[in-house]
Amino acid sequence: MSHRRALALMILITLLWSVAGVVSRHLEYAGSFEVTFWRSIFNAVTLSIALTLIRGAGLWRTLLRAPWPVWFSGFCWSVMFTAFMVAITLTTVANVLVTMAIGPLITALFARIFLRHSLPLRTWLAIAVASLGIAWMFGQEASSGLSLTGTLVALAVPLAAALNFTMLQHAGHGQVVPARPVRHDMLPAVLIGAVLSALYTLPLALPFQASTHDLALLAMLGSVQLALPCLLLVRVSRELTAPEIALLGLLEVVFGVSWAWLGAGETPTASTLTGGALVLGALFANEALALLDRRRKLPRRQGHAR
Repeated sequence: MSHRRALALMILITLLWSVAGVVSRHLEYAGSFEVTFWRSIFNAVTLSIALTLIRGAGLWRTLLRAPWPVWFSGFCWSVMFTAFMVAITLTTVANVLVTMAIGPLITALFARIFLRHSLPLRTWLAIAVASLGIAWMFGQEASSGLSLTGTLVALAVPLAAALNFTMLQHAGHGQVVPARPVRHDMLPAVLIGAVLSALYTLPLALPFQASTHDLALLAMLGSVQLALPCLLLVRVSRELTAPEIALLGLLEVVFGVSWAWLGAGETPTASTLTGGALVLGALFANEALALLDRRRKLPRRQGHAR
């Protein structure tokens, strides 16, 4: 795969991810936990079929013998799947996506705390600015008398993601995250996460109220919005660097907020726009500088190699 094609595919991945919010706004009867249950079930079924076609029946024997990091990663994925959809039903799409966007910075901070990785000054500054943006959102919501529940639930997504990737770094002896999950075969972990998420939410989803219309939309979310991008991301991660994937991943926020505004009439508040600008600006600057730094060092390494 060429680098240009990999970039285009990464943009497609963020586009697929971004439709969850607007699609959820067109559900008729399904409640919060039922939405999460059906999305996770359809995700698990799609991944099961796709991985069985790719790897054969041996997939299931491998899954049962998977090392503990894969199962721990699966648990983290289950928290991410569950918290994301529950948060979407409790607050605005913009709030959820902006809160989730701080994931790479939390991962960097966890790597510093738990793995003793050194962080450049630009990352510390990005963490400070992004934290200010999130704090501004929380403060404005609280002062306006709005419920913070949805945003707090959304915060579980980047926290679980950061814990997931930090553990994988440790198990992989310092591999850079979050763009390189291939070493630990993340796809079985994603399947485990989908199954666990469905199990968590099943008791709370009963009695089922989803209409046929709802099930069709939730099937699309589980397969096209979630399972397919997960499969594609593993392939793309072989061609793109971590900063490139992190930069392009920011498009999910832009796409997602735009879909919710155009397709569901959900206009982001001024506090969300301000906080989001701080978060996205900090992330963009940090990842862009990291990418430039990597490209500057590449000729030196090539020179040493010669």
